[in-house]
Amino acid sequence: MIPYSTQLIEEDDIAAVTEVLKSSHLTQGAKVEEFEEAIAGYVGARYCIVFNSATSALHAAYDACGIGHGDEIITTPISFVATSNMAIALGAKPIFCDIKNDGNIDENFIEALITPRTKAIVPVDFAGKPVAIKVLNSIAKKHGLKVIEDASHALGSSINGEKIGSFADMTVFSFHAIKPITTGEGGAVVTDNEEFARALRLFRSHGIIKKQLWNSDMVSLGYNFRMTEFAAALGLSQLKKLNRFIDIRESIGHYYDERFQGHNLFSTIPIDSSEQSARHLYPLLLSPALHCVKEDIFSELQTRGLGVQVHYKPIYQNSFYKELYGEMRLSNTEYFYRSELSIPCHQKMTMENAAHVADTLLEVIEKYAYRGCSF
Repeated sequence: MIPYSTQLIEEDDIAAVTEVLKSSHLTQGAKVEEFEEAIAGYVGARYCIVFNSATSALHAAYDACGIGHGDEIITTPISFVATSNMAIALGAKPIFCDIKNDGNIDENFIEALITPRTKAIVPVDFAGKPVAIKVLNSIAKKHGLKVIEDASHALGSSINGEKIGSFADMTVFSFHAIKPITTGEGGAVVTDNEEFARALRLFRSHGIIKKQLWNSDMVSLGYNFRMTEFAAALGLSQLKKLNRFIDIRESIGHYYDERFQGHNLFSTIPIDSSEQSARHLYPLLLSPALHCVKEDIFSELQTRGLGVQVHYKPIYQNSFYKELYGEMRLSNTEYFYRSELSIPCHQKMTMENAAHVADTLLEVIEKYAYRGCSF
């Protein structure tokens, strides 16, 4: 099976983790700070605070800018549920904004959704493709809002050479196993705001500050969301390879772009020449003629050894959200969900693997094309 994404762990990664496992500190040591400094330097931010997951990082970022009971955030329904779940965990309500055909939030719909309760805009860089962050920042500034960019797909993505992580008030990254680099689980928030950085560190570690000798003081409510030393050691080792990993993903993406150009039964999502995508995913958009056979296509591709996936079921379609907020429907989101299929694209693949994926996909698509759909 060729998965749609996976980690690549090499001998130097294992050695880095083993070194920490043999050391005196498995947590709260120097590696976490070293990893934070390396991430901040890579993306061009003043501060980086790492967490045990990107979900924890989102939770902390929302809390740091004061999001709480009765507040609202404007976000996308095409994301993993954590993006909106963590706002709900603080008593806030996610307001879902429709998307564009690249899977990113449609900035043209945002201002109509702003109310006196809105505290933040929370976009997601879908598949690694950067959102229109400068437009979002402009809207946020006009209305006195914060921008918290969920860049869980986008470590290494950039706009005009500037890395994602250098634009928003806070930016969240994920180091889950299938992301461009991994710490197993893990996440981070980067920011240029010193007060946010202080609040994030408190939230991560029980709300406790150390004073003198044995004395410490809990000054706010917090959690144990700390990253371990061995996870940070793995992250440091992986970060040195990030550009290489992205180059491999990019080569595979370009190959697919050329193989699939102009196909009449599906399309790809173009990346603007001014943008660099981390290529966390390679999404295809099936034409309406294939929507009714999407499950058959998905199942046959899996049977033939391609670990395809769909990203994502709209968050508001989950039972929890229906029970909480009732039924809703966003037309572009619904169409995207019916169309989207993610195919393998990651740093463990060879170009021979990519050719096999493309050949198999095209064969299966043609097999089901005759059935068609009425729409």
